[in-house]
This record gives sequence, structure tokens and C-alpha cells, in this order.
Amino acid sequence: MKSRADSMNVMIVASRNCSHYPKLARELDDPGVSHEIVCAEDRPEPAQRYGIRSSPHLVVDGNVTCRGRLSFK
Repeated sequence: MKSRADSMNVMIVASRNCSHYPKLARELDDPGVSHEIVCAEDRPEPAQRYGIRSSPHLVVDGNVTCRGRLSFK
């Protein structure tokens, strides 16, 4: 049986030189959340579609859920 995390479409949209997206990616990796990292310079379509102008952004199932630098405890 698939978990909710398995059925989510999770994307990190970030600039190539963003220093914050690797930590976000590790936070998603830890519980095993599958995700795609999209470099805005290489694939500008998601950034344009979601109005993203800073980095990183977390997009889950087509909704921007987190913006900019994120803090984790």
C-alpha cells in the first residue's frame, strides 16, 4: 500500500547557486520523501508558472508550500 508521501509530487525549485536548497533536500531525504530538484536557470518554466523569484521554494502537488530560507530544528 502506498503512503501519502509516495503519491505526492514534490519539487524543490532553486537557483543553481542557492546555498539553502541542499539542506531542504536532506530534510526531505531523511524520511524518504521522493522529490525533484529543478534548477531555475536550466528549467525556468516552474519558476514562471508559480511566480517564484527567490530560492528555494518547495512545491507540493502544484502548490507552493514553503518559500525562501527554511529553518529546521
